[in-house]
Amino acid sequence: MDIAPTASVPPPKAPPGNSAARPGDRIFLGLSKGSGITLLVIMAAIAVFLTWRAVVAIAQNEGNFLTTFEWNPNADPPVFGIAVLAYGTVVSSIIAMVLAVPVAVGIALFISHYAPRRLAAPLGYVVDLLAAVPSIIYGLWGALFLVPHLTGLYEWLDEYLGWTGVFAYDGGAARSLFTAGILLAIMILPIVTNVSREVFKQSPKMQEEAALALGATRWEVVKMAVLPFGRSGVISASMLGLGRALGETMAVATVLSPSFLINVSLLNPGGGTFAQNIAAGFKEAGDLGRDALIASGLVLFVITLLVNGAARMIIARRKEYSGANA
Repeated sequence: MDIAPTASVPPPKAPPGNSAARPGDRIFLGLSKGSGITLLVIMAAIAVFLTWRAVVAIAQNEGNFLTTFEWNPNADPPVFGIAVLAYGTVVSSIIAMVLAVPVAVGIALFISHYAPRRLAAPLGYVVDLLAAVPSIIYGLWGALFLVPHLTGLYEWLDEYLGWTGVFAYDGGAARSLFTAGILLAIMILPIVTNVSREVFKQSPKMQEEAALALGATRWEVVKMAVLPFGRSGVISASMLGLGRALGETMAVATVLSPSFLINVSLLNPGGGTFAQNIAAGFKEAGDLGRDALIASGLVLFVITLLVNGAARMIIARRKEYSGANA
């Protein structure tokens, strides 16, 4: 009796994590791990350097580093604090976010869901081009054009909202935290718009078409299908914009008249930011002055980490409701 030959069964392929994986997979895995570890090492090195120099400066400070309304590390004895800088940085960034995020989301929705294709492509290109403009150009434009033309707006705000104290205006050049916030809003607008636009383009087309088939209007489709899906992406885009607003240097230094005084009115000159103060004082600072500026940079570093950590927590909590896992 003849017996049919048994067909040979090929051996199972090794899983990607096995040592027998392809050399290319092992190389890519090693490079990926190495990149991640390198990033952590760089962040740790920055934190250690800033902390070391900050401790040296704070040890010689005769004032309270967190509450002192003065910056004079070259005095004898040295006195400096970050109260005014923290206030100016946070306030100008909040103004920028309040002005920029709604406009950026509107532009992103218009480009992705409303504008005809012939208009959407050039408009998207213009927005991308704005993101490539150097910050010093924004600063020069703000100093030479924006500041002189904001006087009328400041007078109008003073006339109708000056009773609040926040929008009181005493006249003079419009070199205030509000002006800095407007300029920062213009600068972060392209970043928030670009990221939000790409997120909105990834919204599930089947959900949009189903809503349209059921008789929903264009706005109802956006409200029910697009915005819930893109909520996490918009938060991420906003945090990217906030990161640039917190650390912007030359543009703010060009349009702001700094002083170590917290003014209730946002329209009158005064205040300052961490980045602006570092740029303005680093060249003329002595050894202790540089350490003091580095200490203020450490505070900005911590604020940025806290903001990004909060953003990650918000995104993680809302991810299951966004439709990103669908």
